[in-house]
Amino acid sequence: MYPSVETSIDKIFAGDIAVTKGLKVPETDDVPLENGGKLIDATYLYADLAGSGRIANSLTKEAAAKVIKSYVNTSTRILRHNGGEIRSFDGDRVMAIFMGLDKEDRAVRAAMSINWAVEKVIPEAIKKHYTDPEVFPPIAHGVGIDSGEALIIRGGIRNNNDLISIGAAPNVAAKLSDIRSPSKALFITDTVKEALSEEFLAFEGQSIWSVADWNYDVGGNHVRVWGSGAWWSV
Repeated sequence: MYPSVETSIDKIFAGDIAVTKGLKVPETDDVPLENGGKLIDATYLYADLAGSGRIANSLTKEAAAKVIKSYVNTSTRILRHNGGEIRSFDGDRVMAIFMGLDKEDRAVRAAMSINWAVEKVIPEAIKKHYTDPEVFPPIAHGVGIDSGEALIIRGGIRNNNDLISIGAAPNVAAKLSDIRSPSKALFITDTVKEALSEEFLAFEGQSIWSVADWNYDVGGNHVRVWGSGAWWSV
């Protein structure tokens, strides 16, 4: 029924992927569709709104849409403001890639600012615009961050394709954004923590990070996770 499928798969496996080093976050057109790839050293951040099903089931469609849109729009603005390049939207999840010097600092500051929006701004907007804000479920989220090498390729076919990041960093960051904790919303790895400036490690002499209960084995490698509930207003 699909005569081109076997030919396409055979062509993919028979050919070599032409990998070149990426000096910036690639755009779609920077990566050849036919067996091309960009190798980058980057920080990946995933921001994910929690409980979308609960929000949709407990509110009108219009109210739920406003909550989700507020989260996605605000996250996108903050990530872009801190130098992150948005490369994926998946429902209420946003993925950004940071490259260059201080990429971990900028990613963590963006995460803290998104946390500020969730903790302070969105709830206040709900109180301002609705006479019954108590019917809204608590707005919560998770942000996961990891750094490392990733190979970016284009998956799909002509006119129907997108960039795909392959590597531990995007995989771990995505998993960390799924963590749900009553006191922590931001989760980073040792790799990220070790690269952070002092201002993103402590506040008034007290560490803002603690070892989280969630630890992962990725490709046989143990990943220690640090969590925080800190926020940074913009």
